[in-house]
Formats: sequence, structure tokens, C-alpha cells
Amino acid sequence: RALPSPGQAPPTQMVQSKGSRGLRLAGAMVTALSFPSSQIFTNCDYFPAEFSLVATIKTPRLTQKRNEYIFSVVEESSDSLLLGLRVSENRLHFVAMPPGAGGRSRLIFKDVELDDNRWHTVVLAVTGLYATLTVDCGLPLDKQVRHFPSTLSTRGSRFFIGSRRRMRGRFSGLLRQLVLLPGSDATPRLCPTSDPNLAELSVPQVLKSTPLQPDHHGPVYPYEAEARVTLGNPPPCSGPEQGQLWFNAQRKGLFICDGLSWSALLQNEERLDYVEDYQDLYTSSETFDVEVFSIPSEGLFMAAANRDSRPGSGIYKWTDGSFQLYQNISTQEARAWKHFTIDNKIFLVVANSRESEPELSIIYKWNQRRRRFLRHQNLETHSAVDWEAFQIHNHSFLVVANHRRDSNHNIHSVIYRWDPNTKLFEVNQTLSTSGAYDWEFFSVGPYHFLVVANTFDGRTTTISSTVYVWLDGCFQTFQSIPTVGATDWETFQIDGRFFLAVANSQKVSDRGPSLYTINSTVYELNTFTQTFIRFQDILTHSAVDWEFFTIGEEKFLVVANSHDGSSYSLNSVVYRWQGYEGFVPVHSLPTFGCRDWEHFNTEEGSFLIYSSATSRLSKVFKLRTY
Repeated sequence: RALPSPGQAPPTQMVQSKGSRGLRLAGAMVTALSFPSSQIFTNCDYFPAEFSLVATIKTPRLTQKRNEYIFSVVEESSDSLLLGLRVSENRLHFVAMPPGAGGRSRLIFKDVELDDNRWHTVVLAVTGLYATLTVDCGLPLDKQVRHFPSTLSTRGSRFFIGSRRRMRGRFSGLLRQLVLLPGSDATPRLCPTSDPNLAELSVPQVLKSTPLQPDHHGPVYPYEAEARVTLGNPPPCSGPEQGQLWFNAQRKGLFICDGLSWSALLQNEERLDYVEDYQDLYTSSETFDVEVFSIPSEGLFMAAANRDSRPGSGIYKWTDGSFQLYQNISTQEARAWKHFTIDNKIFLVVANSRESEPELSIIYKWNQRRRRFLRHQNLETHSAVDWEAFQIHNHSFLVVANHRRDSNHNIHSVIYRWDPNTKLFEVNQTLSTSGAYDWEFFSVGPYHFLVVANTFDGRTTTISSTVYVWLDGCFQTFQSIPTVGATDWETFQIDGRFFLAVANSQKVSDRGPSLYTINSTVYELNTFTQTFIRFQDILTHSAVDWEFFTIGEEKFLVVANSHDGSSYSLNSVVYRWQGYEGFVPVHSLPTFGCRDWEHFNTEEGSFLIYSSATSRLSKVFKLRTY
């Protein structure tokens, strides 16, 4: 009744999805998909007391409190709803509100997952005091009807398909079948069937033409219409999204979901061409660390850990294509910042290292109203150099690298756990460390790991750093790895292989001179021996940081070379992954006292930023691609 006569263009869009065709109603005018009730009720104005409704629909995920009408009957003169069938999150509603009767009949079937972006055929039958819902020829659900009107007059009303005559609450999915039958349950007329999700009773002929069949390679339908556009992060891809298209605007690639992962259809892979000087960033004092992070609805930020206590450390915001000072925070010889979120709340924690009792490192929380970071919690630390934030089984943790206490480097570093009741971090576990300089958290399958960079034990830098594994509610030693003044660990994956790269800074002992030009090492997890084994040695000059990043399909490591024994003016090197050859040098970047590297993306492109521990000048480089 709602569709035009054969040969006329429909007022809505026909879409093929998962091999079957349906109508997308949201783009049509509400009046275009309506007709007077008198066209159906020709001999009697009353809606039948016993009836069945059959609908085949495909509904996308609905947010909480959102209702969408499959159809409604509306009194034209007063715009009052007489009767309606609507779907919401995990529920189906059938509502009848006869005018002047003073009563309302509302049937709600809960835990009916129709909004999963799959085809479903539902049959709602009302007979006497009972209503029965059958989904995909499954087990029927019965409910007692309390006030369904036996004499619901439809005089002066209209049927509206996919709406309630209004823009709000319009059906956003696909409709393939909608049938009203007088009499009792229509389920035996549809079931059993070989395809219960698409059981047919009366499907418009325009939707019944033979759809394009999938080939032997899998269910690929060229006429699929669902598509998403993002700037980088892939949307979910699982069973409900199978057949959807994703256009990655940043990588200029078109992908299709096969039910497990996104497969490239068309892709313009970026490749790194060269690196150019982009921004000179003068901070208030020497900068030991930079942390780049995003705040939803606010933008991209960078926190600089500055040496001088006055004016402290700066928070910078990416504005008009560069970092601009946004907020100053008082710090005490800040060595590092770490950004993390808990329950959608944004936090920053600073590692303060100035020797005073008690030494306090501070957690700051983003205040949405004031749009500033405000002090949230103080934690006692000892020459703190680094923080790492991580989650295990929905529990949030922080771990601090306590470097030394007075002249003693062999002290405890502390793991803190978030208490959701007090909204504070509490001590959870302590681990013995030797001049701890960095923590790195990573997961391999169901296992969670922490690795510490131990730098100095009071006599020598040739000591072991430790990998810990989470077992029985705490971290236990997994492996000790020989390191030489380790200052940083970087973990990354390439083609299902797990790697750990250590930055070895200097060889110091109570015998002989210090050595700064030494090997840093990349380790790979051997799944047979369940240990990290040496994969590649890379000659570095007092390396203090590694940063892993990707451009298109290419993988890179950049090292912070800080000192060669005589000069802080050195080239830091970008290495590209070459498979069997490991990492090979491709770019040398002039740096001065380089302390930390961070990679980030914006709408302007891909960037690297490094901080200098011996100068106020930090620099941003742009990665030019082709």
C-alpha cells in the first residue's frame, strides 16, 4: 500500500545487504510512505481484535533510550498515536492508545536482540488476552494483554511506514516485509523454513528479484550500501559488520569487513619520503620527556617535563598546525609525564625527581568545566624518572620507576591500583629495582607483562633488567635480561611477532673509563622457549629512548642518541624494518641532547617531536610521504 504502482520510482532507496534487498526509509518524506487506513479497512472501521504482524527488518545498533517506529497508525486531526510497533535497544514495543478510552496497552518484549545489524523476521500475534512474539521461527514468547482495545476505531487515521508521522524516531534500518493479517498466529504460514531470518509471507516484487549471489571466494556483495568513513582508527569488524565498507580517509583506502578483519579493496599505501624541519619549540627549560595525547572534543595536547621548578612544566595544545602553550603546572625537576584515562576521565601524572623530603609526584585530572588540569592526588616517590599506566581485567594500575633514595639505587619501585570507591590510587605491590629508569607494559595473548629498565646498582651499569608476568593477582619474575645502563624499553608487534627494544645508555664501572658508544638490542619473543632472545644489535651513542611508529605498511624505529663522550650534538637515526635484515638506517636527524621521541598524527599529517635535556629547544619534524 505504501509503495508506488509498478513502473513508478519508489520514494526511498533500495539496498542489497547480506544478499537480500530491503528499503531504506529514512531518506523519504514521512508522508510519501503513508496512506489512509480506509484503504485497508474498507468494510469496517475497527482494527481487528485478533491479528498478526509480520515484519522482516535489519536494524543497526541503537543507543539507549532511542526508539524507532516500524509502522504506526495516527489520527490525522489530532496527530494522536493510535497504534505503533517500534524497536529499541534489545526490545520490541507494541503500543495501542485508543482516544477517549483512558487506557493504554503497551506490550514490551525484553531481551529481543533485533538491533544487531542482521536480518530478522518477527511475527507478533494478538489473540484474546495473549500476545505471542516469534523471532526467526524460534521459540515463541508469550505475554498477557491487559487493556488491548477490542474496538479501536481507525476512522480518520493514516498508516505511516517507518515513522510516527514525525522526523524523530524514524526507522533507520532496512525494511523488507511488513504484513498485517486478521486472525490468529501467522507463524505456521512461515515456519519451518530453510532461511528463518528471511521467512517470506508477502514481500514486494521489487525486492524479490534475484540478488547477486556470492562467488566461491566468500560473501562479497558489490551492492552493499553500509559504509563508514574515519580518519585512521578502524571501526569494529565482527559478524554484525560483515559486508560493510570502510573508507580510511587518512590512508585513502577502501576496506570490506569479512566478519573477522578489514580486507583491502583499494588502498593507496603511504610511504615515507623524507623528514623536514617543521617547528622550533622553545620550552621554559630543558625538557626530559614529552607526552602527546588527545582529549575528546578538545584536541591534541603535549605535556613537556621541564627541569626548572619555575615556572614548571608546560602543557601545549596543537593549534593552527603547531604546538602552542596552553597551561603551566608547577613541577619539581620533572622527568616524565604519563597520560591515562579511567571511566572516561582524563589524567596526567608527573614524575618529580628533586631531592626533598617527602618527594611527591602528582596526579592531575582534567576539569571539563575549567578546561584545565587540576591536582587530584599526591604520591610519595624517590627520584622518580618514569610512570607507566595500564589496565588488567578492568582494573587500572600505575607503576613508578623510583631511581634512587639519597645515594642508594637499590630500592623498591611501587605499583599502585585504582580504588573505584575512593577514586584514589593505593599501593598494590612493590618490586626491587636498581636505579629504575623506565617501565613498559605489554600483553601477549592472555598474558600481561611489565619490564623495568635497571640502570645502575651503585657500582656498575652492567646489570640485568627484569621482565615480570602477571600471575595469581601480582607480578612475578619471568626473565632477567642483561643490559648496560638501560634507560628505555619499547615494545611492538610486526606480523604477529613480539619484540622488545632496549636503549643502553653507557657502560660505567668502578674500573676503567665510561663507554657511551655501545650496542642497544632488539629482542624477540620465542614462543617455543617462552623467552625473549636477542634479535639484533644496533650501535647507539648513549641511547635514552626508542620510539616505534608506522607509515602505511612500513614500520620504523627512531633512537634518541644523546651523548658520545665528548658532544651532545649527534644524529639520531630512523631505522626501517626490512624483514630478514631487521632494522636498517634510512634517515639521520641532527639533534642536540636528544632525550625523548614521540610520534603523532594530525589532520596536517604525520610528525615526530624530540625533547632536549641540554637545551630549551625541542623540535617537531614532519614526515613527508608519497
